[in-house]
Amino acid sequence: MTRQTIHDQDRSVILIRHAQSQWNRENRFTGWANPPLTAAGVAEAERAGDWLRIHGYRFDAAYSSRLERAIATLDILLARLGQDSLPRMQDWRLNERHYGALQGLDKAQATARVGEHQVWRWRRGYTDTAAPLLRSDPAHPASDPLYADVDPQRLPGVESLAQTRERVAGFWREQVIPRIRRGERILISAHGNTLRALIMELAGMSVEEVEQFEIPTATPILYRFTPDGRPLDWRYLGCDPGAARSA
Repeated sequence: MTRQTIHDQDRSVILIRHAQSQWNRENRFTGWANPPLTAAGVAEAERAGDWLRIHGYRFDAAYSSRLERAIATLDILLARLGQDSLPRMQDWRLNERHYGALQGLDKAQATARVGEHQVWRWRRGYTDTAAPLLRSDPAHPASDPLYADVDPQRLPGVESLAQTRERVAGFWREQVIPRIRRGERILISAHGNTLRALIMELAGMSVEEVEQFEIPTATPILYRFTPDGRPLDWRYLGCDPGAARSA
């Protein structure tokens, strides 16, 4: 597939969950914490970038969250595509769901303490949250210079997936839909829960569907749109084209 074919055929966006991070490997709740990619994660991102390059993908705009693992994944993808100079934008609304007091906790230890069902609800439930970080806690994002430009009242101490959906949908309406309408090709590097929430919004998933929905690391997702930005369908790249999911 050539660049020209891609441009003429669809209005499309590539979404990708960051590659494996150190805390993914250690099975810890990560949220807004900032662990780096592992060596295996770097290799995952390189393979994804090579796949996009071989199939002729080029981009006009690139976004990531403000978290290191998503930024590093995007940097690797663009390097493999030969688009190192492409401007990239970091938006906190693409950050992972905030896990509150769970951040950094080993999931296996949490399961032993409170049970598998409760941990599953914390990880996958639509409206469930753990205990929040107090605003006075030094780990609260309001104390992090990375978010000094964000209204502290907007920065969460914990989030449900429903709240994550609200902020990522706002990002989408403000930043992405105008670019789709201009015919730009967009690459977004984000997180498992951010993308679950976004695809729920775009595809009209039910609560029951999204609670069972998992997104693998470093696997590009092609989402197609009409010229005015209405979602059509999506699929994992490298999968059978017949496996497209209708929006």
